[in-house]
Amino acid sequence: MVGSPLFQSLSEDLQEQSFLNPHLWTYLEGLDPETIGIPEFVPRLSKNLRSDSSNNFIYPVANRVFIHLYSSDGEARDHYIAIEPASSVMKSGLMAEVDKRLIDYVGDLQAIVGEEREKRESVLTEILDKICVTNGNKGNRSALQVTPHELDELRYLMIRDKEGMGTIQPLVSDPYIEDVSCSGVGSVFVEHKIFGGLTAGISFDSTDELDQFVIKLSEKIGRPVTVRNPIVDSTLPDGSRINIVYGDDVSKRGSNFTIRKFQATPFSILDLVSSGTLSYDMASYLSLMLGAGMNTFVSGETASGKTTMLNAISTFIPPASKIVSIEDTPELQVPHPNWTREVVRNTSDGSSSVTMFDLLRAALRQRPNEIIIGEIRGEEGAIAFQAMQTGHSCMATFHASSVERLIQRMTGHPINVPKTYVDNLNLVVIMSAVRLPDGSTGRRVLSINEVIEYDTETDSFGFIEVFRWDPSSDTFEFPGYMNTNLLEHVVAERRGMPPREHRQIYKILDDRANILRNLAEQEITNFYELHNVITQANREGLFR
Repeated sequence: MVGSPLFQSLSEDLQEQSFLNPHLWTYLEGLDPETIGIPEFVPRLSKNLRSDSSNNFIYPVANRVFIHLYSSDGEARDHYIAIEPASSVMKSGLMAEVDKRLIDYVGDLQAIVGEEREKRESVLTEILDKICVTNGNKGNRSALQVTPHELDELRYLMIRDKEGMGTIQPLVSDPYIEDVSCSGVGSVFVEHKIFGGLTAGISFDSTDELDQFVIKLSEKIGRPVTVRNPIVDSTLPDGSRINIVYGDDVSKRGSNFTIRKFQATPFSILDLVSSGTLSYDMASYLSLMLGAGMNTFVSGETASGKTTMLNAISTFIPPASKIVSIEDTPELQVPHPNWTREVVRNTSDGSSSVTMFDLLRAALRQRPNEIIIGEIRGEEGAIAFQAMQTGHSCMATFHASSVERLIQRMTGHPINVPKTYVDNLNLVVIMSAVRLPDGSTGRRVLSINEVIEYDTETDSFGFIEVFRWDPSSDTFEFPGYMNTNLLEHVVAERRGMPPREHRQIYKILDDRANILRNLAEQEITNFYELHNVITQANREGLFR
């Protein structure tokens, strides 16, 4: 290895990693340097690495897995290849032989059902050590004779396939991946936080292969798909959201699945400001509105960042509040200690299902200060507006690309909110995934709007666009400055400001924006740490 021309052409970091990880060196030996070139080793990715012309990087993820990300001429998507520490074993078929012998340990496997993952992994490793020997002991004829290197690779595969997600586990483990999707027979695709849409080096070559994988995947999450019940929405143990569609009856390209990765620590509002999603002034404005109990919807298209924004602004709900959240699949993360999290229950026959409508009605009896609804889709929307009507503060996400479309959907079937109720909604934040001036993509708050009134005579709604995004410069304008309705006449009044001093609320807005800016400069941006700091500042009257 060390004396080869290829090794000498690698950077020092990549030489070191290749020496420590033989599977990485084996992979590099198989590359065509004329076509792909020599990759650069990057211990940690950053946004300035992205190039519109050509990318060629190797970076590490968990469990000695590396990712090779490179461009290819004539292809719209870059390639995403997982380099796993099991290359020789996967080719030899040893894992298939181990699987056959696992039948002798069914009792041990059944005994660990329901145990913690660490316990299950420990028992699997112990079983593997009984199945395989590396000391060349010919007396144990029932054991598989393997090398120490092969045993290490088998341990990796045993945990990956039995406890993990199988061949897609490296994609799920990569912290830079947002979505993993398979649209049918063919390649798996990923959405990368820095490099956008990529084609993974994993593919399903036949309908049978894909069907079998999808069945195993559904069984792992405890929601088996069948011909009768071909669609499953659920969550993985780490909180990631998964959707599975089985068979070609309802999907003409065959079975498919999508995984939306879960962020263990949510993005804070300062993280979103740093990424350009919104400005400090907008964050300050939202803090004042939510602190005063304004009813708020975060609206936008699919994958526009609605839930991420809802999580982030939940920091601004008064710290002593009792919060009840209601979700179809658990995605919300709220930093407040007095938080009741409720999730719908679906059953195949519907006999014992608990819907969002049921949970929302129950929440009204729990005397919450804030009700957060993961996503309004149906009749629960009408109950939410009834809750607003009776003085309960509500937050939710909604699928609509503008305030006008939101109102149209809200007042139409199947939600059917009476038009006279709509002005109980105070604030609408419109989100979108956009193309930025430099050609890259990002998520932006397109506008923040105050809903003012419903005019029965003209059958129309009035709203004020307080903030809006300028796509030409990727900056935010503040047309509502000295011209808002709710901030001046509702929030200021609730803060005890006399009418002649209502415009002093803009001074408070500026002061809060500066506080948030100072916190970012001090690198106090972690979701939970930021909440703790704001809570303390609230006690001291600095952020109240």
